[in-house]
Amino acid sequence: MEFLGVPPSFVREQAADSRVADTAAFEEIGYAVLEGGKNPDKPYLFLAGFSPDTYASLPVNLISGRLPENSGEILIPAHVAANGGVGYRVGDRLTLQVRNRRKGGAVLGQHDPYSPEETLAEAEPAGGDTMALGAEKTYTVVGICERPGFEESTAPGYTVITRWDGTDTGDNLSAFVTLKQPRQVRSYADGVPGSYARVFNDDVLRFMGLSDDAIFNGLLYSVVGILVALIMVGSIFLIYNSFTISLNDRVRQFGILLSVGATRKQLQNSVLFEGLCIGALGIPIGILVGILGIKLVLSLVSANFGNIMYDTVPLTLKVSVPALAAAAAVSMATILISAYIPARKAAGAPVMECIRQTGEVRLNAGTVKTSKLAARLLGLEGTLALKNFKRNKRRYRSIVLSLTLSVVLLVTASTFSSHLKRAAEGAVMDSDYDICFCARDMDEGELFALYDMLRTADGVYESSYQAVSAYTAFVNTEDFSAGYRESAGYGPGGEVLELPMDVQFIEDKLYWSFIESLGLSREEFTGPDAPLIAVAKAKKADEGETGESSLINMFAGSGISLSLKPVMDGGAETGAGPEMGGEMETGVGSEMGGEMETGAGPEMGGEPRTSVGPQTDGAPEVDRRPGAGLERNVVLAFVDTIPLDTLPKPPSEVTPYVFLAVAPYGVKADFVSPGTRTDLGLTFRSENPSQSTAEMEAMIRGAGTACGYTLYNMQKILEQNRNTTFVVDVFTYVFVAMISLIAVANVFNTISTNIRLRRRELAMLRSIGMSDRDFRKMMSFECILYGARTLFLGLPMAGVLSWLIYRWMVWGGAEIDFMFPWNSMGISVLGVFLVVFVTMLYAVNRIRKENIIDALRDDMT
Repeated sequence: MEFLGVPPSFVREQAADSRVADTAAFEEIGYAVLEGGKNPDKPYLFLAGFSPDTYASLPVNLISGRLPENSGEILIPAHVAANGGVGYRVGDRLTLQVRNRRKGGAVLGQHDPYSPEETLAEAEPAGGDTMALGAEKTYTVVGICERPGFEESTAPGYTVITRWDGTDTGDNLSAFVTLKQPRQVRSYADGVPGSYARVFNDDVLRFMGLSDDAIFNGLLYSVVGILVALIMVGSIFLIYNSFTISLNDRVRQFGILLSVGATRKQLQNSVLFEGLCIGALGIPIGILVGILGIKLVLSLVSANFGNIMYDTVPLTLKVSVPALAAAAAVSMATILISAYIPARKAAGAPVMECIRQTGEVRLNAGTVKTSKLAARLLGLEGTLALKNFKRNKRRYRSIVLSLTLSVVLLVTASTFSSHLKRAAEGAVMDSDYDICFCARDMDEGELFALYDMLRTADGVYESSYQAVSAYTAFVNTEDFSAGYRESAGYGPGGEVLELPMDVQFIEDKLYWSFIESLGLSREEFTGPDAPLIAVAKAKKADEGETGESSLINMFAGSGISLSLKPVMDGGAETGAGPEMGGEMETGVGSEMGGEMETGAGPEMGGEPRTSVGPQTDGAPEVDRRPGAGLERNVVLAFVDTIPLDTLPKPPSEVTPYVFLAVAPYGVKADFVSPGTRTDLGLTFRSENPSQSTAEMEAMIRGAGTACGYTLYNMQKILEQNRNTTFVVDVFTYVFVAMISLIAVANVFNTISTNIRLRRRELAMLRSIGMSDRDFRKMMSFECILYGARTLFLGLPMAGVLSWLIYRWMVWGGAEIDFMFPWNSMGISVLGVFLVVFVTMLYAVNRIRKENIIDALRDDMT
């Protein structure tokens, strides 16, 4: 966590606290006005003094140049140019008048956002947020760095770094504290004396379950809870069933021991001691195998995880002794309870019943009676299988329960994993280009000069340019398609709406090539009154079985005539708006883990805003400035696709539909009115996007670009999405494989042991003349009975639990649609019969190899 505006004595006190593992600090020197800044919410440069020791705890990623070596040198972050619109190069000299922000006598810091009502003045007016006057000082820029990670999204100043000697001369410091026990962070922060502003490192606390982010915590605990519950249920049932079957096999032995004087308590203690020995041997082996398995999985996903999150923080295995002790205790308790229940039951049976083994089978009149229809349909072998099923319901019930649990575990585990994977794949997208340069306030002449320069970067083999202008279209709801009217909630009556719409201007050759690829006539789309090709699509949730969304046409006809009004540029709508919480605005080949639309748009709470516009089924709400007297009529011809992907948008400008017209760049000058909000973009394909992006960034800085811009490495974004999917895939396959092994082991153990308990019965049938063919036919009927009863119980339970898992994940914050687990259920149906038949075949073949006389004499030896 970080404390702002603290004295040096505070840092020393925290360093001496026994709960603190490490501390770091830098001097808050003050603020200076950023001359020519384009971002109205970030009008200052914040000067921070770093000592050599500070860099160890607060690493700074250099883009070019070096670190400051004295108090006359500074390090400038790249997002001053990308987000603030003011470019600096190594060697530039800045004269800054460093001051303190004050309001009503109180000193403000980086934790206090800038307000549009603030005023700057040389004196301090009452109630105004001003700068306390300070001396001017000239600094030399010695390096360009990426945005410091500790700078809050709402901070009013861009952090520039100079040298601090680490003495106590500074009155205001920013102190960073690392605790030995991070779970004490809240109590520690509450117990710190003074009313200093503090900032928690949510990026770290979030993955410890200690963040204030209720949605993330809900999703985290939901995932962990589902995972632990599935594994625990499967393991407990497997252990319990194993002991139950084992003790059933030894009932006669217990009867003999009881007949010679053994007490029931001695028998129970004997079984418990057996469970204790099994646990003492199995638990350490399980822990060792688990640690090695986790280490193997981490080695597979560590590089991909680093690309998704933080490449400077390695993903390593940390063995927690308390966690291992808790796992060992839970496992031992499970074993002892699983052993005690059947042992108590076996020890409580009468002695003669145990010796004669008559307790397992209790027949009443009509218990094994079968209908004549069943006998006619199933034959003798099927009738015997059905009578066996009825004769010993307790033993067969254990097999059916094992199979049912296996089906439920497999389906629910698969559903959980697939929903988790779909949540991770929600951000995956594709793009027509690898690198994209976006700017809003750049002169076209400067843009094309920069274009000619950037296209020469190493690795670039294809390039293009485009412009996207914002308009408001006047649309009558009667022109909408029936599907869109239904999904958007419009009634039968007509009303005129103001609908946001963009017009994309692309290279003429690309436009005409696209027209020809559609089989359209070039002459038809040439001239001042020619129609524009357009796309108008909206998402509609499928109300069927899959629940997936599909694209539908917004308009009923193949074309439409509309009146357009330009959206005028100005104010907070400029490209240099408040920052995003990631690294997108640094202009250094953004390493962005979210969707493409999260450009240099608004930022809140240190995290990128992931909203994609209105998410309601009602009419889109529009708040755009009118361009009075600049309306124009256009004719649109609808198609299903566009020739080139548009430029990334900030979240505040993204709509829940696509309404876009495309025109050749040559008509832009006549089409777009002066002052219309227009984004300019350059797109590139590269053989090595990372290398090309770094080279382009150096070119942009060398050209002295002073407007706000964003340089996207789209290939890096796609790679992050692929890595996210890979990590989830590994987790999915490992988890499902583990659950499947538990289920198969459970079924195999149950069926094979029960078959062995029937060896005398099966030998008797063979002794009276049952052929091997009839014997196999009878066992096949039993397998069918097992499978049918299992599926009758297991599939409905699995379906209900799958829906509950989906609701749990949605409650935890996942934005996914429910998809019924047809595939996993189909696999379960095939798996049940396959496992039953294979296990039955294995057990029966072992019995067939035995001598019939030995098997018949089994109870007399």
